[in-house]
Amino acid sequence: MVDAVARKVFAGERIDAREALTLYRGASTHLLGRLADAIRARKHPDRQVTYIIDRNVNYTNVCVARCSFCAFYRPVGAADGYVLGFEEIFRKIDETIAVGGGQLLLQGGHNPDLPISWYEDLFRAVKQRYPEFKLHALSPPEVLHISRLNRVPVPEVIDRMVQAGLDSIPGGGAEILVDRVRKLLNCYGKASSDEWLDVMRQAHHAGLRTTATMMYGTEETDEERIEHMMRLRDLQDETGGFTAFITWSYQPEHTDLGGHEATGVDYLRTLALARIVLDNVDNLQASWVTQGGKVGQLSLAFGANDMGSVMIEENVVRAAGASYCMDEVEIVANIEDAGFTAKRRNMHYEILGDPVFRERAVPRMLALASARAEGDTSVAPELGNYAARSRQGKHARAPQ
Repeated sequence: MVDAVARKVFAGERIDAREALTLYRGASTHLLGRLADAIRARKHPDRQVTYIIDRNVNYTNVCVARCSFCAFYRPVGAADGYVLGFEEIFRKIDETIAVGGGQLLLQGGHNPDLPISWYEDLFRAVKQRYPEFKLHALSPPEVLHISRLNRVPVPEVIDRMVQAGLDSIPGGGAEILVDRVRKLLNCYGKASSDEWLDVMRQAHHAGLRTTATMMYGTEETDEERIEHMMRLRDLQDETGGFTAFITWSYQPEHTDLGGHEATGVDYLRTLALARIVLDNVDNLQASWVTQGGKVGQLSLAFGANDMGSVMIEENVVRAAGASYCMDEVEIVANIEDAGFTAKRRNMHYEILGDPVFRERAVPRMLALASARAEGDTSVAPELGNYAARSRQGKHARAPQ
C-alpha cells in the first residue's frame, strides 16, 4: 500500500485521507522526505527559498479564552496583564523598518476591554504614520471575539478592519480543526472548527489573503491531524485564499495542559505529509521558532520552501519554553548552506530582493525582543478613550 500511494504522489496525483494515513504510519521518514521534496521541486524549480522580515507583536496578553495549551495569556485584572500603547507599537515599527522590515504580525489575547474602535483607531494611526507598512493582523478567533463583543457580524468586522488598514490575516488559533480536540483543549469556545474556517472564507471573499496553520502534539490522533489538513485543502479548493501553511509542535512548559513536546522527527514527518496532502497550497514555512535553526534548515529537504519570519520579537512560544532566535544573517546562512538561494518576500510571496544585510549595514539581532521590559506595568494612555466591559477594566479607567 505504501508503494502504491508513493507512486501516486510521484506522479502528481491527489491522495485521500486513507492514503495519507497509510503514508504517515507506514512510510519511512526518508521516503516521506523524498515525496515532499519532489513536490517542492515541482512547485519551486528555481531552488529559491524565501523569508520575510517582519515583527511578531502581541498587543495584549489579557485573554478570557483560557486555552489549556497557552502559557502566554493573563486573566483580566492580572498585575502583569498589559495592553501596548500606540507609541509603543510605533517604536516597534521603527525598529522593524531599521532592519529592512515592512510588516507587523499583530495578534493578541481576547481582551474584553478593547472595543472594535480601539482596533480601528490603532490601524488608522499606523497607516497614517507609515502608509506603506503592512498589517498582517487578527487571527480568526480574534475576529470572532471582536464580532461577539461588539455584536457586529464577522463580514462587517472584516470590512471595517480593512477600511482601517488591515492587509491580511494570519492563521493563528487553528490548533486542530476537529471539535473533539478543541473541546479537550478548551479552545472550542473561542472558535469551533467551522467558525475558524468560515472567518477565513469570509476574509477570502473580501479579497484578503491569509495563512493557514496547525499546532499538533496535544490530544489529537493521526487521523485528526489529517482531517485538519483535508479541511484546509477543501477550503483552498473553494477560495484559493491561503498563501502558505505553517505547522509547529505544541510547547508544553508552563501550560495547564502539560505533557511532552513531539520529537523533531515527528515534526519533519508531519511537515512532509502536509506538503503531500496540501497539494493546492504553494508555500510551506519551516517553523524554526519552535524547532530551532538546524531542524528548520532540514525542513527544506522535507517540503518547506520558506523559512518564515525573522520575527524580531516573540512572546507566545517563548512563554511556553521555546526561545530560538535567528536574524536575517543566520536565516540566509541556513538557506544557502542547504544549497538554495535566499530571497526576501512579502506576505503575498512576491519577491522583494536579496538580503538587506548585503545591501547596507543593519544591526545584528542575537536575541528576540519581548512585548515589554520586565517590570513595566505602565498603562497605555489611549485606554482612557474607550469604555471598558470588565469590572476590573472599569475600575482601572475610572477617574481617580
